[in-house]
Amino acid sequence: MASSEEGLRQQLEELQKQLGKKQRFEDSVSIISSLLRDRFPSASPPLRNLFYTVVCRVATILKTRYTAPGFWLAGLRLFELAESLVSEPSQKQHLKVCIAQTKEHLYEVENLTVDSHTNNPTNRGYLFEGHLTVDPEPPQPQWLQQSNLMHAVASLVNAESSRGSAESDNTSETAASLLQDFMNNLDIVIPELLEDNAAPPRAPPASKAVVAKLPVIILTNEILSKLGHDAECAICKENLVSGDKMQELPCKHTFHPPCLKPWLDEHNSCPICRHELQTDDHAYENWKEREKEAEEERKGAANAVRGGEYMYV
Repeated sequence: MASSEEGLRQQLEELQKQLGKKQRFEDSVSIISSLLRDRFPSASPPLRNLFYTVVCRVATILKTRYTAPGFWLAGLRLFELAESLVSEPSQKQHLKVCIAQTKEHLYEVENLTVDSHTNNPTNRGYLFEGHLTVDPEPPQPQWLQQSNLMHAVASLVNAESSRGSAESDNTSETAASLLQDFMNNLDIVIPELLEDNAAPPRAPPASKAVVAKLPVIILTNEILSKLGHDAECAICKENLVSGDKMQELPCKHTFHPPCLKPWLDEHNSCPICRHELQTDDHAYENWKEREKEAEEERKGAANAVRGGEYMYV
């Protein structure tokens, strides 16, 4: 029995290595699925944990390397099988997240394929820096929606107050439409209305140009030995293995590129040390400069006070 489990352990570890080879990925996932179905129910706890680790590795490989729908379909079948077999609540919950993310990816791929064969104007590219893009325009971040809606309301109020009754009648339809939009987005607007003006503004997403220039490194066994055997991506919490692509921030902390981009869009800071990247928002960058100067002045004043105290000691 022990020798049988040892052989299975070695087989799973070898399959985990094969996942990094594109031409072997689907075959490896198929074999893992068969072993999971046949051997997982009778496997010992350590072997069950190894099965789970290998399945999680499939999820990481998909998110960091492969985009082909066939690969993701194979992964989806594996995740659904594993979720039906594991009993540990945390493992089951993580696999449910993997399933949801995989279905979302496949849905997006299917929609892009359908849209490329239709003339639906909502799925066309958008104008960005003078060029028409291929992909549809991404959704605006919440901070930008707040700002745009509040500015639109303020502009309409100012315009209405300066117009006569005849001109006001002509804009009543616009006002009604904007008011309805305002009501439909109260959950976005209310935080803006209630925001404490003395509090620091929320950082906008990192500049796309800055993120695009972040260096990408491929982990080697030598690098992993320096990081430690339990090194992980601080965002997705997946253990790092040789061959992983990692994007490096100016603070030298590294993360999987597919994990880092949405994190920077939402938080714009290193998950570990909170180092902040440059944004495309000039108002925010000016505020940071003013805060930096004010902080230096405060430090200078504090040093002067301490120096004066020492003089009178």
